[in-house]
Formats: sequence, C-alpha cells, structure tokens
Amino acid sequence: MVVPKRGSLVTVDDVAAHAGVSRQTVSNALNAPQRLKPKTLRTVLSAIDELGYRPNQAARALRTSSTRSIGCRTLPVDRRGTGGILDRFLYALCDAARQSGFGVLCHAADSDEDEIAIFDELSRRNGVDGFVISGTRFGDERGDWLRNHHVPFVSFGRPWGQDPSGCSWVDINGAGGIRLAVEHLHAQRHRRIGFVGWEPGNGVGDDRLAGWVQATAAYRLPNRGLAWFGADSVSSGVAAATVLMNQAYPPTALVCASDALAVGAMRALEDRGLRPGPDVSVIGFDDSAGAQVVRPGLTTLHQPLEESAECLVTMLLAHLRGDDSTANVLLEPMLVIRDSSIGYSPS
Repeated sequence: MVVPKRGSLVTVDDVAAHAGVSRQTVSNALNAPQRLKPKTLRTVLSAIDELGYRPNQAARALRTSSTRSIGCRTLPVDRRGTGGILDRFLYALCDAARQSGFGVLCHAADSDEDEIAIFDELSRRNGVDGFVISGTRFGDERGDWLRNHHVPFVSFGRPWGQDPSGCSWVDINGAGGIRLAVEHLHAQRHRRIGFVGWEPGNGVGDDRLAGWVQATAAYRLPNRGLAWFGADSVSSGVAAATVLMNQAYPPTALVCASDALAVGAMRALEDRGLRPGPDVSVIGFDDSAGAQVVRPGLTTLHQPLEESAECLVTMLLAHLRGDDSTANVLLEPMLVIRDSSIGYSPS
C-alpha cells in the first residue's frame, strides 16, 4: 500500500484505505463519532493523524449547515482605563474554540442595536453557528432577540434583572472577590475601609458594591460616608480618593471596583504625599496589565478568564448538539497581593 506523504493532498479515500475502513466510516468519525465503535474510531483517528488529513471545511459546512464558527463582539479600546482585560478574554475564547475545532468571528458594534443587526445578518446567511455575548446589563435585549429567533448563544455575564435560568452563562463572583479584599485588609488591621465604585444601576458594579457592604457589616466596620461612585476611569479614581481623603476621618484603605479606579486612587494619594500600602492601602479588580507595571504594584482580584472561555465554549457546543438545558457557572476570582496593600501599621 502506498501511503501519501504527510502534508500532501490527502483525501478521505486515502484515510479509508490506510485505516482499512469504508469512506462512510471516515465520514462518521469526523461528523458523527458516536456511531462508531471505540476501537474503530481510534483506528480512523490514528490514520487521520498519521496522514495529516485536514477535511475541507467549506465543503463540510455545505453538507452539515455548520460553519464551525462562533460570533463574538469586540469593543473599542477604552483609553480612560488600564486596558487588556477584554483582549485577554477574546484570546482565551479563540484558544478554547480552536481546541474544539471552531474559529471565532469577531464583529464590531457601537451599541446593542448594532449588535442585534449583526446577529440578524449573520444568522440569515449562516455566517456563524452561534454567539457569545458579553457586557450584559439591565434591560439587555440581545439575549431575548437570540432566544426569539432560535439562535444558539451563551453569555459571559449574568442576565441582570432577568431570569438567570433563561440562558447559559458564566460570570465572575464580584461580590465574593470584594469580600476577599476586605478580609485581607481587615487582617492588616484596617478599620476604616472605603469603596470606590461605579454609578448604581450597573449589574457588575452593584455586585461588587454588595460585597463591600456585606464584608464591612460582617466585620462590624463603618461604611456610611465611605463610598464614592463615578465613571470607570483613572480620573474618576483620582477624584474619589481626593473626596474620601478630605474627610475628617478618612479611610485607611480603599477597595476599588476596577484597576483603573485603583490606579487613579494611588495617583491621588501620592499627590498628597501618602504612600499606597504603608499609609493607605489600595486594592483593585481585574488584574489588568497596568496592575503589574505601576509602582507600587497593585493588589487586585484576578479574573479566571481562561476558565470562563472554556466553560462558554463547552456550553455553546452542547447547545449546537441539540442540548436545550441551561447551565450557570459563577467562578471565583483570586486575590493577587502586591505592595499596594501591605506594610500598613496602625498608629
């Protein structure tokens, strides 16, 4: 038997001959492996690997009505913050999809309405098999549109204000992460711990605020007048720290809803001649690229984005196989301790 050279144009017939099976058996191994006995499947997959066979994905899509692609929205770079989180998530999603034989088709949209229009266009021309949506918020209509049009999707973020069991989602436990931060600061003997967050009405921001309220109450710490709310930006962090530190009894530590706010808070402290860490501790949320390069290094909550992406792809592929059940996964962030939250010595 002549074995085609690996990397040359290998056909299904070549694989079938090498494995000693029929052409249909090779097709089943690629498209319906559950139909084959385990030993037969192993034989065919081994032949595919040995010969370096790569199926024609375009032709396969026409036969199966599958594009082997997942749609996901990309957002513009927010130059007010520390950046990098969405890029890290998108990379993780692409990697997780690739491990399952899928690609990610990115689309840019300036609003939810624009994104829904893209859903409609891609669905009509069979551009993708399903979608991953992110940046969920109160009043979000994207999930409803996808459900009503029977388009498979999963959500990175809880469906705030809606039935959480209505779709499959993965999210990060923001409240739990903030509780970890307060616990760390309390262990450092801080007794006035402030909070810098986003304007109320943002699901993620409200969740992180709830963690601060719960933790300060659990440790019987004061919290009245120790919270500030604004936009998610470095400049807002500067403004927040300025207001809170001007109080007659200022906080000795600040827990922030994002790294951008935390970096701004550290900048304001340094402008007042205070050292982040020894004088006033600061903790952020995200573990962005900026958290690792500022001085002192920023203590922050690390989001498990890689695990999130893997869960999302697994959920979406289950839906594509016809599984209508939903799954909800709440992942825990990890506190990464750096110099901005250590060295405090109460007077």
